[in-house]
Amino acid sequence: MSADTPRRWEYRVVRPPREPSQKEARDPSSALAEAAAEGWELDETIDYVGGGTKFLVFRRPSGPNAERERASAEGDDG
Repeated sequence: MSADTPRRWEYRVVRPPREPSQKEARDPSSALAEAAAEGWELDETIDYVGGGTKFLVFRRPSGPNAERERASAEGDDG
């Protein structure tokens, strides 16, 4: 990708898991780990007006070279 070519992104929005009372969010670590394993990174959160997280917004590169970039990044771990 050249320096003047804008990067393309695809997005995924996830609702954090909730406790049975629906008043408290559970620890989202497993949702974050699952998304990361698929090449997603947390981009932002969308919060309720009164507090608390309503959605987790993930993004990852999109386009013809995206799969190759993700595979290359996975190989950089060790």
